This record gives sequence, structure tokens and C-alpha cells, in this order.
Amino acid sequence: MRVSPDGIVAIKGFEGFSSKSYPDPGSKDGHPWTVGYGSTGIDVLPGMSITEPAAVERLRADLTKFEKGVEALVMVPLTQGQFDCLVSFSYNCGLKALESSTLLRKLNRGNYDAVPAELARWNKNDGVVMAGLTKRRKREADLWLTP
Repeated sequence: MRVSPDGIVAIKGFEGFSSKSYPDPGSKDGHPWTVGYGSTGIDVLPGMSITEPAAVERLRADLTKFEKGVEALVMVPLTQGQFDCLVSFSYNCGLKALESSTLLRKLNRGNYDAVPAELARWNKNDGVVMAGLTKRRKREADLWLTP
């Protein structure tokens, strides 16, 4: 599967666009550095700049990794909205977080209804509840419920 155009719009909305790199606002140590539409990596450094078209291209390339990761980890059928939700979650939290999560264990046992509540648990950064993450998890749960 691939993230739908609606899923990409949602992820872009969750992440927002920044032409200048910035440190993770919720992290105690300021890492990772982020640019564009939430893109991180060893090549994202302080003082980096990116154009909006380049950020869209980077987002699309980044999403490919998360699409493949979600497909590899999820053992049950997904709707497009459910797939978009899990790619968004993984893009934000990482594939390792999804892989080790209770959310994935419950989903792979066929408990689709547990996912929205499990998503809601992922609203902290360095142990602190973040309003933006709470809002994002709610919107991801809405994606989950979209056919």
C-alpha cells in the first residue's frame, strides 16, 4: 500500500512546514533536528534550509520507508485510512515504537477497536504530555476510523 493523497495532506498538516531546521521542541536535549515537513536524519543539521518543493520530495521519500515498515509489521488487512493512520504514527514516533507497541500486538491479534485508545497513549515527549501530540493522536484515530 501507499499513503493516500488525503493521508499526505494530513501528515503535512500535522508536521507543518519549516524552511529552517529546528530542534525537537519537546525533547530535553533538542534532538533530533527537523526540517521541511518533519523530516529528520543525520543530514538535518542546525542552520539547514530547504525549499517547499524539496521538502515535499523529501517527505515522499521518507514516507516510502514508513509505508514498507508498516506493511512488514502489520499482519492483518487494513483499510486505506488505517494504513494512513499507522504511517503517520510511525513517521512521528518511529517504526521501532510501532514494532514494540501494545497497539501493534493488539492489532495483529485482530483487535482493530483497540487502536484509537492505544494511539491516545502516545501523547508524551520525554515523559511530558504535549498538547500537539494529543491533538495529532486524536486526528490519527479519526484517520483510523475512515474507510
